[in-house]
Amino acid sequence: MASLANESGSRRGPSDHESFLVHKRFRWLKIAIALCVILSIGYAFADVDPRPNGGTWYGYTLGTIGVALIVWLSLLGIRKRAMTEGRWSLKAWTSAHVYLGLSLIVIATLHTGFQLGWNVHTLAYALMMLVILSGLYGVVVYATLPEKLSTNRGDMSKKQMVEALGAIDRQLEAAAQPLARDESDLVIAALEQDAFKAGVIARLTNSYPRCRTERALAAFAADRSRDEHEDRVFGLLQRRSAQLGQIRRQMRLRALLDIWLYVHIPATVALLGALTAHVISVFYYW
Repeated sequence: MASLANESGSRRGPSDHESFLVHKRFRWLKIAIALCVILSIGYAFADVDPRPNGGTWYGYTLGTIGVALIVWLSLLGIRKRAMTEGRWSLKAWTSAHVYLGLSLIVIATLHTGFQLGWNVHTLAYALMMLVILSGLYGVVVYATLPEKLSTNRGDMSKKQMVEALGAIDRQLEAAAQPLARDESDLVIAALEQDAFKAGVIARLTNSYPRCRTERALAAFAADRSRDEHEDRVFGLLQRRSAQLGQIRRQMRLRALLDIWLYVHIPATVALLGALTAHVISVFYYW
């Protein structure tokens, strides 16, 4: 029985760690490709005059498929709240979300009949492309950044990184007391600056030109006549700079991981609104 359990566990192992991108040997990629090929062939051989566009029976067929897919794909956020296994596990749903979402590029473009203009229909198409592109960005960062986050963090948790910075700060505060006024002011200014207060651009680029720690570090580095005590402060500033660097890299990676949602989700909501207007206007003028 133990050997059977071990064998069963070993069989489940690869599936448990399988990426949603390769789920079931790229099942949903194959389905998406097949769907695009079938609809493209249908577009090429559809017997309509003029050529197929959004106002022909084939255009309506493509539009219906596209609308159904967009509505279904937008339900992923609701689906994430239910953790289940099996055919419609979250991993399977996410895999379908990615590949069927990409298939919309072909489906929606064929639906337009390659005819775009300054109207609500093109707005819906543009918003759909924005949603897809932001989703692609999300796929890339979720496939690459978690490992970098783990590598940068090492064996430390977020709390431990902050605590390590606090320990260095306490040592610096004590070491700064006997310093000359100018040097002491540099260290105190560095300690008083909020290490976590930064704008979106600073976090995304990991650029902090007004960092007081770097300013104090540069001043102590330029002083070639440092005594033993000043050398100790210099060493603590170096440690503080390194710890800040680790925390800020973590903040940058986290921001890169999360920023796409601030585009993807609002764009999806806007797409659903534009799509509703698109459908209503089509039936109004039909």
